[in-house]
Amino acid sequence: MGFNMIKEERRKEALVVYDSISDILKQSGEGEIHPPDLADAIDHGILVRKIAVLLCRQMEVSEQDFSTICEAAYVHDIGKLKMGQYLYGRNKEALHIEELRYMRMHAQIGYEMLKNCGYPESILETVYHHHENYDGSGYPGNLQGKKIPFCARVLKVCDVFAALISERPYRSAFDMETAMEMMIENIKEYDLGVFLKFMKIYHSPDFAEIEEYAKVMNRQKRYFY
Repeated sequence: MGFNMIKEERRKEALVVYDSISDILKQSGEGEIHPPDLADAIDHGILVRKIAVLLCRQMEVSEQDFSTICEAAYVHDIGKLKMGQYLYGRNKEALHIEELRYMRMHAQIGYEMLKNCGYPESILETVYHHHENYDGSGYPGNLQGKKIPFCARVLKVCDVFAALISERPYRSAFDMETAMEMMIENIKEYDLGVFLKFMKIYHSPDFAEIEEYAKVMNRQKRYFY
């Protein structure tokens, strides 16, 4: 798929995600959000969903889980939009000092925002627990192993990889190989069954669309930052 086709696909999907996020923000009574923060949330949600679609197909998850994971992918980080000044790297000192206090609040905040908007429990728990680590070292519940909801375990893998290969205001994107190596170094954080399936799609021809999309997305982001 060429640059222009991906760019147009990204534009169309971004409008859909923008509408969803805007509705949540309005219903939650949020004020104006810094545009780069909103752009990051939209781009990240789209990329996570694209990876999730491939992974869910590889794992042959149920229709219900597929729907839950893909919808949660779009909005899982919406809680960050309430604390962009700390979490998006514009103020690196604040990010460093307040990291534990603020970063670990965004899952809870996102859960509450989505709950107020009437999202189903399956999506709420996926968003709430998508930063749990399989070894119990994650947050907000320090859940371990199979106690972490299945959909959250799948979303976790997609979320981390998408974040690593994306441009950020405070760092450049990692290349795909480096991102995979970094995840393997921290393998204890992931459900091994899910991660092995992820490695299959990573090495499959289908994953080329993820690499192409990330390149287009990052090229656009560089102009923004």
